[in-house]
Amino acid sequence: MKVIVVENEAQLKEAYSVRTTVFVEEQKVPVEEEIDQFESEATHFVVYDNNQPIGAGRLREVDGYGKVERICILKSYRNKGVGKLLMEEIEHVGHKKGLTKFKLNAQIQAEPFYKTLGYETVSGEFLDAGIPHVTMTKLQ
Repeated sequence: MKVIVVENEAQLKEAYSVRTTVFVEEQKVPVEEEIDQFESEATHFVVYDNNQPIGAGRLREVDGYGKVERICILKSYRNKGVGKLLMEEIEHVGHKKGLTKFKLNAQIQAEPFYKTLGYETVSGEFLDAGIPHVTMTKLQ
């Protein structure tokens, strides 16, 4: 498996494809909420398994934080280390951009995963696209 930074339209479409499968089809997030006005300013990532896109995410700089967003892994690849691999690459790229602190809004069921990566919960529970979330940060 490998994680790449999106460099062309075909790779971006593959990132959107994974996001659509996980968020829109599986979790019933409206497509107009999933693909938003921040796509063009974000650095996008895709995880591949033998040239098959299986995970995606994006990174933006917001208020001095590397804001990690849209992290998703196809269902059949979850709990196999793919999310950790993706997060490590996103943070690595963030460090190269000079970022030393990261923030994300985690779905409640993913909160324990992000804690294993060093993220701390800094908010109460809130709804995003009808799904319970918490805000988490990591300082490095």
